Amino acid sequence: MKHYILTTFVLIIILCASALAEDNYGEKVVAMTILGEARGEGKAGMYAVACVIAQRSIEWKRNGKPITPKQVCLQEWQFSCWNKNDPNRKKLPTLLKTHQHAAYAKMLAANINNLQRNYVGNADHYCHVNTHNKWTRKGKIIKVIGKHKFFKLR
Repeated sequence: MKHYILTTFVLIIILCASALAEDNYGEKVVAMTILGEARGEGKAGMYAVACVIAQRSIEWKRNGKPITPKQVCLQEWQFSCWNKNDPNRKKLPTLLKTHQHAAYAKMLAANINNLQRNYVGNADHYCHVNTHNKWTRKGKIIKVIGKHKFFKLR
């Protein structure tokens, strides 16, 4: 009986540690996305990108269920810093350790569900101000922050 209780206890600890590690990994992905997309835009631009990630994680669904901020970030062709052809993709883990705003990006990622998304008018898309393509013509620009323009497309 003692062996069973001890085994169960150890299994619970392992499962909890695994869940915490996944949460931490999810926060790292979000923080790297914020840095990869807006590191040159200062804290206001980084906050704005984080708000878009948060908005998407609330609105978007997969099989009827909300998706996590990490899943939002890693969706193909949604954030250019994760595109396979982006030359800066390999730099993301280093940015998380060395960039002057890394701590701020980590803080935003850790608090992604508590951001004031109305800061960007609940925008779910953004791009560089000089980008003019098919999807940018679908929506009205809600806000411009630094070199990014923000849209509500859904």
